Amino acid sequence: MKYGIEAASIYVPRIYLPIKDLAIKRNIDPEKLELGLGLKKMAVLDVHEDTATIAANALLKLITDFNINPADIGRVYLGTESALDGAKPTATYAVQLVESVLSEKFGERVFKNTDVVDMTFACIGGVDAMHNSIDYVQVNSTKKAIVIAADYAKYGLESTGEYTQGAGAVALLISNQPDLIEFDGIWGIGMESVFDFFKPHQSTKNPVVLEALETTKTEVEIFSDEPIFEGQYSNECYKDRVREAYFNFKEIANVEGKLYENWRYVAFHLPYAFQGKRMFSDVFSLENGEENTNENLKIIAKSEAYKTLVKEKIEPTQRASSAIGNMYTASIFTAFLSALQVSADNNEELVDKLVGFIAYGSGSKSKVFQGKVGKGWKKVIDKINLFNYLDERQAISFEEYQDLHNKKLTQSIDDSKGFALDRIETFNPNLKGARYYSFKK
Repeated sequence: MKYGIEAASIYVPRIYLPIKDLAIKRNIDPEKLELGLGLKKMAVLDVHEDTATIAANALLKLITDFNINPADIGRVYLGTESALDGAKPTATYAVQLVESVLSEKFGERVFKNTDVVDMTFACIGGVDAMHNSIDYVQVNSTKKAIVIAADYAKYGLESTGEYTQGAGAVALLISNQPDLIEFDGIWGIGMESVFDFFKPHQSTKNPVVLEALETTKTEVEIFSDEPIFEGQYSNECYKDRVREAYFNFKEIANVEGKLYENWRYVAFHLPYAFQGKRMFSDVFSLENGEENTNENLKIIAKSEAYKTLVKEKIEPTQRASSAIGNMYTASIFTAFLSALQVSADNNEELVDKLVGFIAYGSGSKSKVFQGKVGKGWKKVIDKINLFNYLDERQAISFEEYQDLHNKKLTQSIDDSKGFALDRIETFNPNLKGARYYSFKK
């Protein structure tokens, strides 16, 4: 039986900061970011947005655009590293929000018999959720699953990661009717526990903090959504895990010759748009019998053979990332949709062509897998209309961006439609921290 992705949707915040504006304010040459890293626009969460709202918007869009009956859905799994709670899954918030909108048509609590959970492994959590859900539909042929990858990337102001921020969510319908793409069940994996990027729970005895929290404790645990990371080390871990997973896939699949040559596109996890093409020279060198020393990789990256590979198989996957920024778990799926949109716009037929996926999550793990484009891919992409959708967003000023980052704004910049965070309970001790939302058509 076939299995894979039947349909997909994407939600990106409706506001963005032009990277050029950020570069000028940070005394960085704009060309370093635009031409060097492929960064053009940075999606920014508005005042009323969080992981739950962007996940819910993507989920509702998937259900309505493709006329999905919630009764057919056996699970909704969310891949995220931007969870709202240490115990209650963010997926439960997203599902509850969508249930409230669907109740008029389908009745109350349409997902009451649906398995819901979060899966976390940095940027590969969405792929893990999909891997798990594919296994589910294989043994439950009458059911479908929905995978949501939702995240926001937030770094400290003036940090080396600031210009790679972004946000968004992708929702995928997993079934035995893979109209978009069919997977073959082979997964190459590379894993090692490292500290290249992480968000630890830490404790503080700072009296100012303790007083602000109105606690009698002498020490409290704190958590920040801004990660601890070492960029260059993370790049090396990315290359190491990808190399391990890529050649693990080749071994399991018994592939002769160069695996990447079988793929029409190569969709990577993209913390910034040009990450894939910068990192893949490592695998390319080994596939072509070359040593992967730093000096040799620089030569290979400038070779005509590698430039051709990038132009044909990688560049189309980068375009959406350039306009969004780092979506963490959603970035690899957005890269895939970006490539398909390019082919659709160019009237290129993709049915039965293979797409390679190279996923990475810090901490660290890579998964390499492939899929065959389905007969209904064009209808799905026409619904998404990715590049036109991204063009409809609103640019914000640098001052607005900084105020949003520092949580100084109280009014949304664009609250035209969709789900919105209304308030967080602060008074009731039994509900302190509970989040409450609304929906605007």
